[in-house]
Amino acid sequence: MLQQLRPALVSVLVFTILTGLLFPFAITGIAQLVFPKQARGSLMEQNGKVIGSELIGQNFTAPGYFHPRPSAAGSGYDAANSGATNLGPTSDKLINGIHKKLPNGQDDPGNFDGIKDLAAAYRKENGLPDNAPIPADAVTRSASGLDPHISPANAQLQAARVAQARRLSEEQVRRLVMENTEGRQFGFLGEPRVNVLRLNLALDKASPWH
Repeated sequence: MLQQLRPALVSVLVFTILTGLLFPFAITGIAQLVFPKQARGSLMEQNGKVIGSELIGQNFTAPGYFHPRPSAAGSGYDAANSGATNLGPTSDKLINGIHKKLPNGQDDPGNFDGIKDLAAAYRKENGLPDNAPIPADAVTRSASGLDPHISPANAQLQAARVAQARRLSEEQVRRLVMENTEGRQFGFLGEPRVNVLRLNLALDKASPWH
């Protein structure tokens, strides 16, 4: 019995050390050496202070900043509640939203802004005509709720609002959008995109927001 048990226990101990300690430490060491920024969370700093990660979106709302796409993570871009709505494309809730009142006249906590609501708010916020076409990412929530990117088309439609709030020319702001537009990965994967935090940091550098 002991002769059969001993090899099993030794195997568990050896593989625990190999796969649970040595392998993770080796991979962590290689990552820190080859990709130090990514291994530390792709953190971004301003004036020596960490203000976020280029991999996790933030909920900018001030008119002088570019705004991210809508989020279903908690109350919006809550990293502790990452997730999507799980609503299908034909869902009435997704399209029209839910707008109910409680007996006391207050809004029901279960209310939900649908695509039509988000589109109307987006057009109003950015001074667009009621029938102006807008990009899908401006009115749809990402699967994680933490998407740090928006489409270049989305960013360009926000440029006039940001320029007015910052007292910059639209040309300056649009140039910043172009400079912070990332191409397809390896030239063919995904779509061109704009990192909202990186773009807003470039804005602050060009014209500090108060």
